[in-house]
Amino acid sequence: MAKPIINRSWIPLNALRAFEAVGRHLSFTAGGQALNVSQSALSRHVQTLETLLGTPLLIRRPHGLELTAAGQALLPAINRSFDAIEREMNAIIRNRGRGPHQRNLRVHMPPSFLQQIAIPALKYFHREYPDILIDVTSTNGTGMPDDEPDIAVVYDRPQVSQTISDLLWMINVAPVCAPEIATAHQGKPLERFLRDNELLHVKLEGQARGVMWANYVRHLGLDVATDRGLAFDTASYAVTCAMSGAGIALTDITLFAPELASGRLVMPYDAIIDEGYGYFLILRPEDMADPVIALFRSWMIEHCARAGHRPGNL
Repeated sequence: MAKPIINRSWIPLNALRAFEAVGRHLSFTAGGQALNVSQSALSRHVQTLETLLGTPLLIRRPHGLELTAAGQALLPAINRSFDAIEREMNAIIRNRGRGPHQRNLRVHMPPSFLQQIAIPALKYFHREYPDILIDVTSTNGTGMPDDEPDIAVVYDRPQVSQTISDLLWMINVAPVCAPEIATAHQGKPLERFLRDNELLHVKLEGQARGVMWANYVRHLGLDVATDRGLAFDTASYAVTCAMSGAGIALTDITLFAPELASGRLVMPYDAIIDEGYGYFLILRPEDMADPVIALFRSWMIEHCARAGHRPGNL
């Protein structure tokens, strides 16, 4: 006998909300508080869903709840679906009252990428597509932000995930400084040069101060103390400080190619390393069908390519 197939007319939305809340917290008490319903009502909803599926989703143990294999498979699917519904309903609210062709697009970018690459270019995008209203947020960390943007540029290592990821370019870092600093220390080995100057750091959320310099000297086998010098929230601030003659910054030479080309910033040693990170353009697979997100994605990839910001093109 063929097993019944679930269709949307049978989907019990209240039961799915109940299971999502319980599964997220692994607690009927916390799940009930999140939905402002009683534990008994939540338990009945979950039992209804388990009966419909013909399999348990949760294991009740003395020390708490555990997801079964079926529960582990179903929970992220529910999360993704509810997230998508929430995003679209909020987008409708945000766009309410606007013209028929106006659209709000939420974009996230790391601060130095935003300052060096995006801000000079976004004005051209806006001139060409004035009906697309762009809201930009920025945090200085690795990976996807928590604010659920429509599309994001992230600083991260290559990842295997459920998102669509376009590599804009891999990051190559080297010590950079003001030209007068390079001239004053000309002829010194790199190790001595770094010892004799202040190191300028870029802070990354959730990582130790000075982690980038520590990784750099370890990679090259240099004996240099890296726990000194000023630390900044962004690479742009660190490079600005370096150009003032206050120290040596370690930065992506592609991101700051204009400053290097102008001579305001110099790279006195050909000691470039691939630190394993890159700038990636990230979006959800289901958003590929969104013409505005697809347009912005293509535009950003093409802009970076035209500017020479692509892997291996320094």
